[in-house]
Amino acid sequence: MHKTIRVKLFLTFLATTLLVVSGMYAFMRWSLDKGFSEFVETRQQEHVTNLMDGLTDYYANHQNWRTLAGDKQKWIDLLWQSNPHRHHRPPPWLEQARRESTLLWPPALSNLPTNKRFIPLEMRAMLLNADKSIIFGRQEAMQQLTLQPIHYQEKIVGFLGLLPGKTVKRGSEIRFMEQQTEAFIWIALLMIFMSAVLAWLLAYTLGRPLKRITSAAKALAVGRYSIRLPVESTDELGQLARDFNEMAAALEQSEQARRRWMADISHELRTPLAILRGELEALQDGIRPLTTEAIDSLFGDVMRLNRLTEDLYQLSLSDQGALSYRKDHVDPVEILKEDLAALTPEFQNKQITIKWINNLPDPIRIYGDPDRLSQLYRNLLNNSANYTNSMGQLAITLSREADKLVLDFSDSEPGVPEHELPKLFDRFYRVEGSRSRHHGGAGLGLALCSNIVEAHNATIQAHASPLKGLTIRIEFPISV
Repeated sequence: MHKTIRVKLFLTFLATTLLVVSGMYAFMRWSLDKGFSEFVETRQQEHVTNLMDGLTDYYANHQNWRTLAGDKQKWIDLLWQSNPHRHHRPPPWLEQARRESTLLWPPALSNLPTNKRFIPLEMRAMLLNADKSIIFGRQEAMQQLTLQPIHYQEKIVGFLGLLPGKTVKRGSEIRFMEQQTEAFIWIALLMIFMSAVLAWLLAYTLGRPLKRITSAAKALAVGRYSIRLPVESTDELGQLARDFNEMAAALEQSEQARRRWMADISHELRTPLAILRGELEALQDGIRPLTTEAIDSLFGDVMRLNRLTEDLYQLSLSDQGALSYRKDHVDPVEILKEDLAALTPEFQNKQITIKWINNLPDPIRIYGDPDRLSQLYRNLLNNSANYTNSMGQLAITLSREADKLVLDFSDSEPGVPEHELPKLFDRFYRVEGSRSRHHGGAGLGLALCSNIVEAHNATIQAHASPLKGLTIRIEFPISV
């Protein structure tokens, strides 16, 4: 049978409570029994002490045991009078022992409460001479006796022997123990009932947000990405609701991005494919001769299509989080220097001057992936090399602002209109005019740069350059 989370929580809380209550009941019962048994033992020891004193006094008065040996009534009186908690009248089993004609002690009485846990001390006491011969007792019980010597004038004049057993409890004491046991049981049952009610309330309270999350997850699974959960607390359940909402928002954004991707990709692929098709049809119809120039033109169109698909592949990996990042504490300036040195020939070919401005007082390290940082730098440097006019300039400025490393890539003309700047990092977006598609770009490079920067918890912005071109500013958090 399928069990809901509320039932599981209820059973868990209830089982825990049952375990705790059972443990408390067992401990309290053990503690009560132990304490009460110690009290009874103390009382028994007091009884034994009184009996030893009575026997010592009897011997001191008579100087022997001969007068006591045949006097069973006197022996019973000594036993009864030594009991500090005796009643006015001896119990029935002791009165029956008086009427028994046999001198054997303890007597085999039918109404003796031997079926209970406790046997009266009077029925466990035996008296022996100094030579351990029996005065009152049974020969067959000698092996079970615990002997306590009776002293008179620093001599052992006899022994009090005790058979194993515990002293009897009084009726009021037994009733007290029974009442306490019954009270413990009722308290335990009441605690279990209250715990069951509390467990159900807790299970219902905790299960309600989980049930909402379950329903929302089912809605999310069928494509209802607009679903959101109310955040009603600051605990783990509240955090779970917030995380769920963030996940739903991310999925909704991904779905919207997927739809835009489909539209943008179909549009971007249609243009180069249409050009290739037109040129091939012209070759087939003989309108255009199959010359080296025609083959070079076709090859250029294929390479543009190849660059487009490669950019699409890299950006899709980045969007999916599938780009691998192996982060470590690295020096981003050294990585930038290496990439700049590698691409310097391209700037030299267009006679673009590179100005390096390092305002950092000390080396700085950030937590990042050196390979992805290199990919970021090369995309930005290639953009400047491709779009900056010949005889232009690129200024790279490094500075520190509080706990951030700031990199500015500022190039010269052509510039970007102010209203176009916020759209530069959108995929497939290209500025028409000077920075247009005749350079071969598909509008994906800066989108990929934005994803790499975001993966490093950094920011990237575009604004007008003081050199009348474009400035790309990146701010990295400093780790060390």
